[in-house]
Amino acid sequence: MHKIIVQLRSRLLVFLTHNMALPILRLIRAPQVFPYSPTDLHLLADGTLGKELIQMLESKNLQLLPYYAKHDIKHILLQYDTTDEGEVCLQCFMLGNGHLSFPVLATVIYGMITMPEYWKSFRRAHQRGKQAPAINAWPWFALLFESTATLIQKINQHEIN
Repeated sequence: MHKIIVQLRSRLLVFLTHNMALPILRLIRAPQVFPYSPTDLHLLADGTLGKELIQMLESKNLQLLPYYAKHDIKHILLQYDTTDEGEVCLQCFMLGNGHLSFPVLATVIYGMITMPEYWKSFRRAHQRGKQAPAINAWPWFALLFESTATLIQKINQHEIN
């Protein structure tokens, strides 16, 4: 029974984000179209964010979605998996980092209501976001040519100092 609930919860999360939130957001705000193709990303040097983006998508059998690439980049840099827990952790980090938006709030609230087994992970992600330097204004697509390890280190600098 628990397995069925987890599967339904996961399907609902995907439906709410991909089938409802994304189309609504594209209507509300002018989306930033991703300017690179998978082939472009494959040509980048190993260790760059762009190369790791395409490798991550392919390893998870996901497509490069032109309006969702920024979100996928965040998965890599914040090191949260594309699982249900990882999706909510990513949004908890963003909330802690000062990014207040409908998708962030909706995902965090949904996770808090339906995923009590991950509350500790969500709290850690939120705390991590509060401690990290603000990343919301980063030039996401320009970062594709940068070293992923260096960018992750910048985000986690509070853990190094």
